[in-house]
This record gives sequence, structure tokens and C-alpha cells, in this order.
Amino acid sequence: MLSDLTLLDWSAVIGASFIVGLSKSGIKGISIIIVALLVFVFGAKASTGILLPMLIVGDIFAVIYYHRHAQWKYLIRLLPFMMLGVILGTWVGDQLSEESFRKSMALVIFVSVVFMFWWDRRKSKSVPNHIGFAGIMGLTAGFTTMVGNLAGSFANIFFLAMQLPKNAFIGTTAWLFLIINLFKVPFHIFSWKTITYETIQVSAIAIPAIFIGLFVGIKLLKKINDKLFRQFILFMTALGAVIIYFT
Repeated sequence: MLSDLTLLDWSAVIGASFIVGLSKSGIKGISIIIVALLVFVFGAKASTGILLPMLIVGDIFAVIYYHRHAQWKYLIRLLPFMMLGVILGTWVGDQLSEESFRKSMALVIFVSVVFMFWWDRRKSKSVPNHIGFAGIMGLTAGFTTMVGNLAGSFANIFFLAMQLPKNAFIGTTAWLFLIINLFKVPFHIFSWKTITYETIQVSAIAIPAIFIGLFVGIKLLKKINDKLFRQFILFMTALGAVIIYFT
């Protein structure tokens, strides 16, 4: 696999790795661009196995750095539904047309972002505490994280709706994705066989770029206030949906 990659392919892989670091530093909403870059090089399904170890490296750092800000009551509400979604995604993943799934998922993400823009501008700011909201977001996030590592958009929508401040948002999602990504590993190895010795080599080479992205992201995040942070998430999620649709 390593010998088959061109200079352009490696540029996409290193660029994606750097963005993984930015994302795991707390700059949310940009991870969907990573998916687009790796799909370009490896294809939709194979790219999930390349990306997962990279995400776990970033998750470990994020948990170490932000763990004290986690809001466990919100994490526990979402986590069981996400695990069910991962299992569902594993089961149906081989039966889906990659192109039709990719385009329909991009539309779902974009519609969700429009919903959140409306949410921000409506007069009532009551939080949807009904278990059905967590169930829908969790199942969708779990399914999409297994099929295409696209859970970030739906998890972002859930935690934004909970009105979490910036640091609590970052700390809670850090723990959530570390747990979920570790949960996904056996399915990738034994069911889909998308994590192999060859894919681990590619992922390992990308690790330095992840740490550079983490360092840059931490510096940038200190300059972002809560309101700008929220708007940036929504904008980047919408942009990512467009990129995924046309990739």
C-alpha cells in the first residue's frame, strides 16, 4: 500500500492528519473535511480503517488535555445510542451503495445545520431534554461514524443544543469519541477487515502531522470566544457537507 501512494496522495494524507490534530484540539466541525481528503485517496470504506487509528491518537491527547471539563450526564445520555448505531452501521455497511449513501448523508448533515441556525435565532432557548432527541442524534451519530467517520456533525448538534460552553463542549466530546472509536476497532479488524498491518503503517506515518495540528489548534482556540466558536462549528459543518456531496 505504501509504495502505491503518489506524492499527491501523501499530501492529502498529511493534510488530513494535520486537520485531525486541529479537530482534536477542540476546533470542531472540520473533521468532515478529513473524510473527504481520505476518500479521495483510498475510497469511502477503506478510508475509515486508515482514519480510525489517527483519530484515536488525537482522542487520547484531547482527553488528557480537556478531561476535567467533561459533562458526564450528557455523555452518558448519548453514548448507549451511539454504540447501537455503530453495530447497526457495521451490519448494513457492506450493503450500501457508497455514492448514494455519501450524497444522502451530506444532505442530512446540511439540513441539520440549517436546523441549528434556526435554533440559534429563535426566541425560546429551551433545551430538548426528551430521550428521543438523544436517541435520534446518538443512533445517527453511531451509524455514520461507523460507515464514514461522520459522527462529528450529529454529536455537535446534540451538544450545541445542550448549550454547553466551549470547554465543556470540548471535554465532553473528547471522552465520547475516545470511547466510541475504541469500541469500533474490533468491527474494523474482524468484520470489515479495514484495519490491517498495511493500513496501520500509513496511519503511523501520519502521527507527527497530527501533533503539529494539535499544537496549532490549541493556540488558535485560545483566541476564539464561545459565540464565534459556535458559529464556526456550524459554518464548517455545512461546508463539509457540500464537500462530501461533490467528492
